[in-house]
Amino acid sequence: MKRYFIILLLALASCSNSDNNNKPAAPPQGLPATLVNNPHTANGVDTVAAARKPIMSFQDTVHNFGTIHEDEVVQYEFAFTNTGQTPLFITNASGSCGCTVPDYPRDAVAPGKSGVIKVTFNSAGKSGHQEKSVTIHANTMKNIEMLFIKADVEKKK
Repeated sequence: MKRYFIILLLALASCSNSDNNNKPAAPPQGLPATLVNNPHTANGVDTVAAARKPIMSFQDTVHNFGTIHEDEVVQYEFAFTNTGQTPLFITNASGSCGCTVPDYPRDAVAPGKSGVIKVTFNSAGKSGHQEKSVTIHANTMKNIEMLFIKADVEKKK
């Protein structure tokens, strides 16, 4: 009897949320839903929707600063082009730690246009080989793009 009661409760709970299940989620920052919909479906990938997604094509995704000195602040600009068919929106970019800070375009990057993500690395308190990453959230097919920086930090004498 207990088992049937639990099943009944679960069924009722799932039915009470049925109205919300049919409503599409609001896109971030008021973007049109057609720009942020994910073409991955339960049946695989919607190839038509996937073909319309923006594509971030980077010249390079890894930069090695080489040897730098402790307390030195260095920057590198990762250039990219939107080689897709719709505007590219970067919704967030974050470094793997507080010493790695990205600056990214806040406006849409039109198809065929280029942009830059500037990454600043502060070596204060660091020594030895350092590898950091930047995670970019965008309306691309992958939804997440990654950039990497490396440096060998010489300790102060």
